Amino acid sequence: MVQLEFYDPFGALEITQPHAPRLNGIAGKKIGIVTNEQWQAYRTLPLIKSLFEQDFPGVEILPIDAYPQGNALIGEEKTAMMVKDSGVDAVIIGNAA
Repeated sequence: MVQLEFYDPFGALEITQPHAPRLNGIAGKKIGIVTNEQWQAYRTLPLIKSLFEQDFPGVEILPIDAYPQGNALIGEEKTAMMVKDSGVDAVIIGNAA
């Protein structure tokens, strides 16, 4: 006899690795952008960069090409170390395909 085990999709999951804490504000922060170069990132990310710079005084958004780009590179340890070493307060990660 085969025994199947089912999980209730409405149950809670234990959080073992929380996300980084949210910033208390964006003004005056240094922000990096990590992109997988999908779905017209060459259009949307520069627009997001300019909107942040217009709307938040003193924000510094690093150039889009400050870190390696593309699906094959953004998940590498080297990229994570570059982000960490750049001293950013936050990172925007985009785009999805």
